[in-house]
Amino acid sequence: MQLECEISQIDVYLREDEIANYSHPLVRQAIQQLQLASESEVERVQRTFEFVRDTIPHSWDAQNPQVTCTASEVLQHQTGICYAKSHLLAALLRGQGIPTGFCYQRLTLGDTPETGYAVHALNAAYLPSLQRWIRLDARGNKPGVQAEFSLEQEKLAFPVRPELDEIDYPTIYSHPHPRVVAPLQQHSDSLYMYQHCLPERL
Repeated sequence: MQLECEISQIDVYLREDEIANYSHPLVRQAIQQLQLASESEVERVQRTFEFVRDTIPHSWDAQNPQVTCTASEVLQHQTGICYAKSHLLAALLRGQGIPTGFCYQRLTLGDTPETGYAVHALNAAYLPSLQRWIRLDARGNKPGVQAEFSLEQEKLAFPVRPELDEIDYPTIYSHPHPRVVAPLQQHSDSLYMYQHCLPERL
């Protein structure tokens, strides 16, 4: 799939905002722990991706009702759904000077359309040394879900099935989409929110 930047200026994908708040002490501390002087840019991106994927449990998998939205909240509470985890990954990468955006898919909640649909969040990071964007899905692996860092072929958490009206949105957004931020700001129980309140499409 051909990815499309929402905004052509690459520096926009480095900016801090209230959600990707990489100046927060918790986020700065995590960045300092992740950075190794000997690592290449690609290695830093992979290390950061795997940190978010593997050390922050997905709220639904962990059955944790805590709702998080900003990068610092995800680190503070050590949980988040895919939306919040994409906010953390963006903050950690932007804080290391790696341009990072937000990508989305429309997926069925279960195996069939009868289960309903929800928007799923992931990231795209720009690698200057390769002059290309790569998508990363830090949702968190579990049986049947195996997202990996790969420069050769995308290995995302969920393959899109167009025949079931699932959608791979091609846009790389510079900020989290308002439709995914809203439920995180409006609800206090992530388990109820995850089942009933996520947007079905952008």
